[in-house]
Amino acid sequence: MFFKFLPREFNFFDLFEKQAGYCLDAAIYFKELVTKGSVNEEAIQKIRDIEHQGDEAAHTIIDQLNKTFITPFDREDILSLAKELDDVTDMINTIISRMMVYKLTGVNRNLVQFASVIEDSVRALTCAVKGMRNSKHLKSVSESCVEINRLENLGDTMRDEMLAELFEREKDPIAVIKWKEIYQDAETVLDICEDVAHVVGSILVKQA
Repeated sequence: MFFKFLPREFNFFDLFEKQAGYCLDAAIYFKELVTKGSVNEEAIQKIRDIEHQGDEAAHTIIDQLNKTFITPFDREDILSLAKELDDVTDMINTIISRMMVYKLTGVNRNLVQFASVIEDSVRALTCAVKGMRNSKHLKSVSESCVEINRLENLGDTMRDEMLAELFEREKDPIAVIKWKEIYQDAETVLDICEDVAHVVGSILVKQA
């Protein structure tokens, strides 16, 4: 175990896993929405509910951190991990909300592709966070972090290719502005997942 003296009444790993679960809920729902090509008020409310649940988990971690003398790893790392996980759901919520504001409807094959990569990255993120609980899973955690980094690099390439295609084919400048922002925000989700992987990797090094 990373830490053997956690207070019995509270376990940080439980809430980190819960946070990661909300990230995955958001990523799965995002892919579902863009595959259907319809963002409406009901969709906005559902993603906001997921985002609020993630916020509550993050706030609980911070609240318990202020009350707990002995922690499973550095307090700064606990704060960083809680923040980065919260940022994943926040950014997915932002993308869906902007699609609603911009009235972007219909299926965009590029965004569907991005959503699929985001889901894969968040699944790897969830695996990494769950594996932190037990030192026997260090190899799995490390492999998940490597996969997150790979997908972030893939996201950079996808974003550049999609923007190049957008500038070449789209004649409406307003549409260019809208989709440029959406593609960039989608890639930002992968950046944040990589930030989570970096925090997890730092924790593993310190606990080795």
